[in-house]
Amino acid sequence: MTTRLKRPAEAVPAPRDREEANGYLARLGEIARVRALIQAALDEEVARRKAQAEAEAAPLAAEAERLTRGLQLWAEANRAALTEGGRIKTVKLPAGEIGWRARPPSVRIARTAEVIAALQRLGLTRFLRIKTEVDKEAMLREPEAARAVPGVSIASGGEDFVVQPAALALAPRPAAATG
Repeated sequence: MTTRLKRPAEAVPAPRDREEANGYLARLGEIARVRALIQAALDEEVARRKAQAEAEAAPLAAEAERLTRGLQLWAEANRAALTEGGRIKTVKLPAGEIGWRARPPSVRIARTAEVIAALQRLGLTRFLRIKTEVDKEAMLREPEAARAVPGVSIASGGEDFVVQPAALALAPRPAAATG
């Protein structure tokens, strides 16, 4: 025999009537607005600090770019000696390494439809990929037919409790005193 465990009662207050439920909704609306103000203040501070950090880092980035470009010019001019005639690709220096790396090949397609037609016309279908996938939206339009397919089940979307407080303007909170 299976013993069912009862869910313990929740220790949260519940409104006693419609008027108190309306009060709960009003408070939820106020909480949402205050949280939005807090988030907006955080976003503003993050943006301010990010701009400040970028301004401080900009001269360093420019210097790093200049040094890298100068090092590249020197390395290109001395590539044969540095790479022992192309035998090595990485040059070790006391402060680090420099080198050359071949980028992997890539395929670029312009006018995809024309390329597909040309591949089919030339019999190069091995360069085409055919993708077959289940259309779940079509199954939801015809749930009875879809249920007849082994391995397919149509689940209920369920139900959610929704709370939507009325949108009311709220004055910004005064800044907290520090000290």
